Amino acid sequence: MYSLRHITEGSPLRGIAKLRHCRRGRYSSWDQSGGNNDWKAISPQKTLILANPKKPGCITHIWCAVDSKAPFFLRKVLLRAFWDKEEEPSIEVPIGDFFGIGHALTKNFSSLPLSMSPQNGGAFNCFFPMPFKEEAKIEVENQGEREVIIYYYIDYEEYDDLSDDWGRFHAQWRRENPCQGINDSNISNEEFEFGGQNITGEGNYIILKAEGKGHYVGCNLNIENLRETKEWNWYGEGDDMIFIDGEPFPPSLHGTGTEDYFNMAGCPSQEFCSPYHGLSLPGGPNWSSKITLYRFHIEDPICFEKSIRVTIEHGHANRRSDDYSSVAYWYQTEPHKTFPKMLPPEKRLPRSL
Repeated sequence: MYSLRHITEGSPLRGIAKLRHCRRGRYSSWDQSGGNNDWKAISPQKTLILANPKKPGCITHIWCAVDSKAPFFLRKVLLRAFWDKEEEPSIEVPIGDFFGIGHALTKNFSSLPLSMSPQNGGAFNCFFPMPFKEEAKIEVENQGEREVIIYYYIDYEEYDDLSDDWGRFHAQWRRENPCQGINDSNISNEEFEFGGQNITGEGNYIILKAEGKGHYVGCNLNIENLRETKEWNWYGEGDDMIFIDGEPFPPSLHGTGTEDYFNMAGCPSQEFCSPYHGLSLPGGPNWSSKITLYRFHIEDPICFEKSIRVTIEHGHANRRSDDYSSVAYWYQTEPHKTFPKMLPPEKRLPRSL
């Protein structure tokens, strides 16, 4: 009997010796004429279906490289996935953000589930397993004004059946530009950065709101520091607050600061990448410009039975007014709560290069 059970047995290295019972398949952009034009072109305002297997299975790897002459095209191209003939997408994310770095930027970085590889981060990889029982459909929509070229592999396994205890993979993009902070003109820098209290969680930046049964497996968070000052301009001090199954404040998962949730310390300004957490874009002098942090709950998924709300303060007590965007990754039962309406392309663009 072909099954998905082998995924659960042992660590990735220890489990590799176990013989697998599945059929392997792949969708790719190879030139079926036998030539070397191994890409697909997507015209403006058009959608290309990358993969559409129609038997029980699991997407095991996605690789792609995307190019266009349109500025900021990585925020104008949307990646979507639909499981088991659902009408609402379970993945809907600007394609660059999905693979780990926002701001319509690429650079080399590596984590366990996601990476951007040379040259200059232009090769995108995802290793999150994505099971489905009836059908999977993965598509890319070009919402930009110029043609997009995409090279891709989508590798998958096919089974005889899939048991009902496998969650479906979801990914959702959000943005608040800017977050609603306070005016810093009439208070000291110390009071602005460290003063005030937050004893409700109201006004926190929302990374994820989901309903159903599942587990949250992480996020990337992209920040553009919008405060112009020569004083100490650390963007963090925002506590993470994760509310499970409608619990009131204080949530059972309450953190101690932005860098702490992302498993770092000391107001980091050094680039760092590891399997489960990192600071792939550390920003400029005095924590200026663009920042990307990531945290993956691979060993410690956060389970929920009815709902989850993943939030983080934007500065201590939500005092800062920076540009925040994020991608949340999670598994859950279907149907899922309808995603917030995707912002139009012009509202997704970064403020500057």
